[in-house]
Amino acid sequence: MRGRTWLGAALVLGAQLRALWLAAAVEVHTAKEVVAVNGTNQRLKCTFSSSSPVSQQLSVSWNFQPEDLSAHEPVFYYLKEPYKPPSGRFKERVTWDGNIERNDVSIIIWNLQPSDNGTFTCQVTNWPDVYGTIGEVRLRVVQKVNFSEIHFLAVAIGSASVLMIIVVTAVIICRQRRRRARDKRLEVADTECKEKESLKMGEEKEPIPLED
Repeated sequence: MRGRTWLGAALVLGAQLRALWLAAAVEVHTAKEVVAVNGTNQRLKCTFSSSSPVSQQLSVSWNFQPEDLSAHEPVFYYLKEPYKPPSGRFKERVTWDGNIERNDVSIIIWNLQPSDNGTFTCQVTNWPDVYGTIGEVRLRVVQKVNFSEIHFLAVAIGSASVLMIIVVTAVIICRQRRRRARDKRLEVADTECKEKESLKMGEEKEPIPLED
């Protein structure tokens, strides 16, 4: 019985410790996917929530996993102040855009390139909350639409709109002409009918001559 009692107490204690760990963990929130145009700048938003007040030991780590699943690359680091990467593809291309007081640890990536396609991770530790979720942002960089394509698209849409207006106008005109022709036929038929009735009534009223 004692063995079972100790086992039950251990299970209860483990559950309590797990619940306490989950309550103390840092939760990180990010957009799941971001689409941006090649050559533009993009803000990667990352916010967090912690059961403890923001401490001086709060740290933020941004990393990057390319689409080809090669090695992770450091992007940005924050500890009391922001630290830009000294080397790598994001050197001179990333800036801090967060506000620790507002639980915002976002960054901006400048001059996006197709090689920036991949997954960015945002990790926050706030002592004593040193464990928690890691936020992920999948970035897709799309090519610019050049002017000729935009111009062609605008011309195509404009031409289609003009053609539709012409077709609708032609249909309306045809219907009006048919309606007028039908009304005219009805008017002529009505006039002929009235003339026939007048002639018939005149014949009925004509006097019959008397014989000598």
